[in-house]
Amino acid sequence: MTTVVRFLQFFTLGTWIGSVLYFGAIVAPAAFSVLTPDQAGALIGLTLGRLHLMGIVAGVIYLLVTAIWARSAAALLRPASLLVFAMVVLTFVSQFWVSGTMDALRAQMGSVSATPATNQLRVSFDRLHRISVNLELAVLVAGLLALIFTSRIPRNAP
Repeated sequence: MTTVVRFLQFFTLGTWIGSVLYFGAIVAPAAFSVLTPDQAGALIGLTLGRLHLMGIVAGVIYLLVTAIWARSAAALLRPASLLVFAMVVLTFVSQFWVSGTMDALRAQMGSVSATPATNQLRVSFDRLHRISVNLELAVLVAGLLALIFTSRIPRNAP
């Protein structure tokens, strides 16, 4: 049972962290290099939403497996679990507040790239974009730390 639990912990964290890295290092820069800024923004918004959903599911699986294996909700108070919980909360905020508000602003502007940087809608959009990037960075750092804590050999191991 321990092997299955550890596998699920590493798989969920690894998939989530790897996806965030891939998105930030490959998908976003590539989209903006081959598409118009508005097309790239639409693609990024779509893929980021799917990344967020996958991350939330991965985090919930990690937390459930951890609590069930320990047969105690107290296992959720350990550093790795708290970090994963923070990742889920940050991702939820990013998806349902930041991205949702950015989508509404994008719809009001019609074209983000054609809207002057001094326009109040664009100023709000750019501020939310910075918040979005910082939330993703925080999720990545929390995920790496959670992975470090998860990879420690359990105290009850032989």
